[in-house]
Amino acid sequence: MPDEFDFLSATDKPALLAFSTPEWLDTAKAALTELGFKVHTAATHSDFLIRFSQFRYQVVILEELFAANSIDENSTLHTLQQMPMNQRRHATVILLGTSFQTFTPMQAFQQSVNAVINPSEIFLLKQLLEKAVADNSAFLHSYREAQASLYAANK
Repeated sequence: MPDEFDFLSATDKPALLAFSTPEWLDTAKAALTELGFKVHTAATHSDFLIRFSQFRYQVVILEELFAANSIDENSTLHTLQQMPMNQRRHATVILLGTSFQTFTPMQAFQQSVNAVINPSEIFLLKQLLEKAVADNSAFLHSYREAQASLYAANK
């Protein structure tokens, strides 16, 4: 079934991938599928923005050179970085690129993402994804509880 007709239900765990390197895309798809995620892929910057605005993706993995020749040209990354936090807090955003050291917090902070991964460690992607999602969930746990209680109180 083609990606564009892949519907999401309330129980699905959606993930969005934005890659230019086919081998990395295949590895990320396999790891996320094995973790029970329903994977969508974006082919262009505008495709990414449309998909990201339509669903509350739990995981987003972005290649540093997605549709770009350098990280400075990556308009998808720049759009995510400039997006208000409340529009992207639902997702664990992971940036994959050769200019990063895996799980370096300062590099992730500088790029306004939850984690960075170097492709030399892509063979561990499943485990790295599990850790990134768990770390993000633990970090935002209190925020999400407070948000849910405020929502319930305003009903």
